[in-house]
Amino acid sequence: QVQLVESGGGPVQPGGSLRLSCAASGRTLRGYTVSWFRQGPGKEREFVASTFRSGSSTHYADSVKGRFTISGDAARKTVHLQMNSLKPDDTAVYFCAVGRPITSTIRTPGAYYTWGQGTQVTVSS
Repeated sequence: QVQLVESGGGPVQPGGSLRLSCAASGRTLRGYTVSWFRQGPGKEREFVASTFRSGSSTHYADSVKGRFTISGDAARKTVHLQMNSLKPDDTAVYFCAVGRPITSTIRTPGAYYTWGQGTQVTVSS
């Protein structure tokens, strides 16, 4: 089994940047899709970005495309989410998750079977 721990969250002003990290312990991430999801206050958990094979295949939510970049290193068992030009709407708890979804379910939380505990990102002036 793999365990996931997120870090890097915190308060930031609009327009600022943060880099989230997801560290895996246990088995390797090779062959797995690692994704970031987020859940804002009173909102459902939503897909943010995913990576497979250390970045050879990535997907992004339209709301973050061009601002967020996901990168991964399966050998080092870490995945990062670089978040630039942050907006108040990006405020949420960010989770990383591991699974083997098919293309049509990459954005579906139920397709993932291991989750981290989450890290809070607050964008506010």
